[in-house]
Amino acid sequence: MNPFRFLLEKSWQQQTVSGIPEGGEFTTSPYKVALLFFLAVVTVMFGLFITAYFVRMELDDWRPMPESPLLWLNTALLFLSSITLQWTQNVLKKEHFKKLKIGLVLGALLTVGFVYGQVTVWGQMQGEGYFLYNNPANAFFYVLTGIHAIHVLGGLFVWTKTIIKYWSGAELEDLKLSTELCALYWHFLLLVWLVLFALISYT
Repeated sequence: MNPFRFLLEKSWQQQTVSGIPEGGEFTTSPYKVALLFFLAVVTVMFGLFITAYFVRMELDDWRPMPESPLLWLNTALLFLSSITLQWTQNVLKKEHFKKLKIGLVLGALLTVGFVYGQVTVWGQMQGEGYFLYNNPANAFFYVLTGIHAIHVLGGLFVWTKTIIKYWSGAELEDLKLSTELCALYWHFLLLVWLVLFALISYT
């Protein structure tokens, strides 16, 4: 092998990404890549909060809050909303547009019900004297559930934009992408909530 030829080669023009043929291109939407990156950041954030939760609960001033039965109903609502968004995505793939409207509206209503249920739980806890500043356990409860609810509201905003796209006659591929991203986000929110719910209920 000629060493001079090797040194003169423009290797960066010959390299290809594994799994992608030369001259090919990525098929994954940049919006999906951005969402996955965002979910990774949120996962790290909640992981840090959960770690702090376990560390803090070992101290003597920790007084666990009572479990509200309404949290079970809220969990069911979020679970149903996640299923609804997955169903809506499947309906859109099969181009069953008559059923699409049902999934779009039902998913939004279930999500609103979850957020309203969380606000109701906060009101119940405060009515019973469990305020944020009374105890570290109280503070963690409001912070964790509050941050999660904010992320749910953010997803609901995007889902509402998807509904507007549908009524505005958006392109099919645009609707498919929006619905897929929302379904992925809702599955993530459900998983995070199940972890938080178990943490709050059993520690």
